Amino acid sequence: MSATAAGVPHPTQPQSPVKPQSPAQFALRQFLARPVALAGLGVIVLFILVAAFAPLVAPYDPIATSWSAIRKAPSAAHWMGTDENGRDVLARVIFGARASMLAGVESVLIAAAIIAEASLSFLGLGQQPPDPSWGSMLNAAPRFLSQAPWLAVFPGLAIFLCVLSFNLVGDGLRDAWDPHTR
Repeated sequence: MSATAAGVPHPTQPQSPVKPQSPAQFALRQFLARPVALAGLGVIVLFILVAAFAPLVAPYDPIATSWSAIRKAPSAAHWMGTDENGRDVLARVIFGARASMLAGVESVLIAAAIIAEASLSFLGLGQQPPDPSWGSMLNAAPRFLSQAPWLAVFPGLAIFLCVLSFNLVGDGLRDAWDPHTR
């Protein structure tokens, strides 16, 4: 059997030229090679999907009050507990993602926009109660911190995870597009 019959090209046969990668293809490969950036992208996609489908995934109405469920600790019925008005914290965190993501979509610097929205809401200048916002939820939490710490923990975790994820994706994109990494 000859070398060409075995699938090995003969040294005198012309080999097909290797097509060079475009800068975008190279950057995509570089980005996909960074697991931390991909994890951040996964969390961002999760937040966007949760925000987009909030009415379908939230277990309760985020502004409905239940006077029999005021400041209840996390349980099977209310996974993140309830707030000072008996509203489900999980539903409020889910719907709060909408305000933060909307603020982020309107800005190039998404992580900074999310922090700005949360800060403005925390100061009472952003989304107004009873509509949920991570910042407004944190604003209400200090009064009940000793009796209901989950009121600060869960919105704070949502802000932290979302901003961290955008920063990780940003770092991954910077590394992927940086000519010094080639």
